Amino acid sequence: MRIIFLILLVAVASSEAAVAQNNSINELRQIFDYDQKSPLDVKEVGLKDSNGIRIHDINYASPKFGRVTAYLVEPSAKGKYAGIVFGHWGYGNRTEFLAEAILYARAGAVSLLIDDPGVRPAPWRRNEPADKPEAVRDNYAATVIDLRRGIDLLQARSDVDSNRIAYVGHSSGAQWGAILSAIDKRVKAAVLMGGIPTEATILLESDDPEFVDLRKNTPREQPDKYFKTIAVMDAINYVPYAAPTPLLFQFARYERYFNEAAMLKYARAASEPKIVKWYDTGHDLNDLEALIDRAKWLQTQIGIRPVLPILEKKLSTSK
Repeated sequence: MRIIFLILLVAVASSEAAVAQNNSINELRQIFDYDQKSPLDVKEVGLKDSNGIRIHDINYASPKFGRVTAYLVEPSAKGKYAGIVFGHWGYGNRTEFLAEAILYARAGAVSLLIDDPGVRPAPWRRNEPADKPEAVRDNYAATVIDLRRGIDLLQARSDVDSNRIAYVGHSSGAQWGAILSAIDKRVKAAVLMGGIPTEATILLESDDPEFVDLRKNTPREQPDKYFKTIAVMDAINYVPYAAPTPLLFQFARYERYFNEAAMLKYARAASEPKIVKWYDTGHDLNDLEALIDRAKWLQTQIGIRPVLPILEKKLSTSK
């Protein structure tokens, strides 16, 4: 989850809930509107082949801010494949899921992995400070719109089955996935890894020493404008409206940034169908069992092939 170091860590956790209640889901959906007919203008700047899997370094036009840098990972063989869009965590970039996308390419999927605005290269980088909450909110909304454009990109490909497109997101990427599940029904399944119900959850309730110190050293009279502004982007506003899109929640039992109560609140708010899984790991969720569970669930939801034979083959050849 993106960590904001500057201001506004006062006891205002209730204010963001009040803001959310004043916005219907139909009003919230309008935040993420864009012209779906506008040109994608996809440009390739690099191509690598990884044992029959093609990794394209591309960028495409953002409806909001400049261009979106991304990797497109595809099988080299012709076919009709599932599609997967990935969203990275706040400290990451498009490389976070690259190895997983290569694995899924071998299992029959074309994947798109985008950079969010805060980590794109100049001149397309937009990393706004917390004392500009409207700009932070607009960056968040632009990220979701850029992911929707990513779905447009996959749907425009003749080798992708438009009825088999899923989303996988981690931490802040899970926040975008919660929104996508409610506003874009082209997403047939969504994996939400290490997500939380509201941004205030991590900033106000975290036991992480960084946040404890930050709260201790921040004057209590600081304004609550940030949370009031950003609340429209909170995941808990959207997951109740995901249906009929199925959700897979993946949580860490040794989570660093937020507590079990927050994770349970998030999952309980979500519509059915949903599955909630827990792992003996930290926020990174770098657990092989978590990967296998995701892959098995995506196999069920969008029809990729089993990944275990692929992993077993790789292990046998690496000896």
